[in-house]
Amino acid sequence: MKLLVFSDSHGNVDNMALAVERERPDHIFHLGDGWQDAERIHDMFPGIPLEQVPGNCDFRMTEPAVKLVSLGGKRILLCHGHTYRVKEGLMDVGYAAREQKADLLCFGHTHVPTQEWAGESLLLNPGSIGYWGKPTYAVVKIEDGRLTADLRKLV
Repeated sequence: MKLLVFSDSHGNVDNMALAVERERPDHIFHLGDGWQDAERIHDMFPGIPLEQVPGNCDFRMTEPAVKLVSLGGKRILLCHGHTYRVKEGLMDVGYAAREQKADLLCFGHTHVPTQEWAGESLLLNPGSIGYWGKPTYAVVKIEDGRLTADLRKLV
């Protein structure tokens, strides 16, 4: 199973579409700051399931800031990261991952690609797909009960 992880698209749907065409994922995660961008990418690729959470720029008060998804036998926690103060460090998201027994915690907000282990949980920030200079995203694979992640540059 191949998961494509985006965050912080900030209106740049073209970058996401290019990554979807390149990677051909089984699922797409969008981690906020581009709620409508995620809806547009889902309209463009309706056969690919989409999970998304709102970011601090999305103003979606009725949507949960954190979502737990189970795929391929793995527990995956999705958030934008602002509610866990990720710009101050990864301690709070690490605690959240441990509390939820998450195998993977995906977050955005900082625009900085990050991949770091916190105990048994992988903390993954795909960076910003909307960044016009050096857009980034992440690919997560779940195969034979094993989870791997790769940070990638679009160009």
